[in-house]
Amino acid sequence: MFQKEIERYEQVRAQYEQHITKKMSSKDLLDWHEVLFSCHSCAIEGNSFTLDDTRLLQEQGLGMVPVGRSLLECTEIADHFRAFRFITSHLDDPFDENLLKETNRLVTQNTLAYRVPDAVPGEYTTCDMAAGDTLFGDHKKLIARVPSLLESTAKAIDSDIHPVIVAARFHGFFEYLHPFRDGNGRTGRLLSNWIMLHCGHPLIIIDIKDRAAYIDALRKIRSEGTDEYLIAFFFAAATSRMESEIAQKQRNTHLGPFLF
Repeated sequence: MFQKEIERYEQVRAQYEQHITKKMSSKDLLDWHEVLFSCHSCAIEGNSFTLDDTRLLQEQGLGMVPVGRSLLECTEIADHFRAFRFITSHLDDPFDENLLKETNRLVTQNTLAYRVPDAVPGEYTTCDMAAGDTLFGDHKKLIARVPSLLESTAKAIDSDIHPVIVAARFHGFFEYLHPFRDGNGRTGRLLSNWIMLHCGHPLIIIDIKDRAAYIDALRKIRSEGTDEYLIAFFFAAATSRMESEIAQKQRNTHLGPFLF
């Protein structure tokens, strides 16, 4: 299953490495994708920052609040930057609860108190939860399954299963367990990309315009008991992002001469 998706993805990944990865410094590439990833991942949760707002915040920090944006939104993006920098500098760490909890702690560090005053960043929820039209299960039973998810994912990372499939399956099951009071979506997407980067693959950035399809694929895990829709979505999102960046690079390389 997913053989065609894998073949297409690998064809595009080879082109991506040739035209982009090998021609940029690793730091510049990460800095660029930090803005893209942070902007879109937070937007999925309702943050209104544009890419320009996010880039400005990366460059100037919280000393500059873009016009029309709240300090809470600024702080949320800044927290995502810190969590992103943490995972990208700890790619050799074990894929375990320490990595999971620290990622969640960082991504909610300065916003959780506003949303859930009695919760602790990086600590599991102490009550049952709901979000949107989803009522999650018994929190104690779901949290008890987190170690087995991390252990099975760690084994899959070291197996011959394609990294996109591993990242998607982890993400789908993690969101199903929903173990933290806040930041589950951002934490799940961060750790899915830890898997991708650990395996030497480009980031998977879910564009805000694809939010509805992404949420629908997550819902199907509950409604149909399968993650095949989410895996297919991950392959499509990853391939589309690489193709878009390759095309942008080519357009900006082959512009016609400027005439006066």
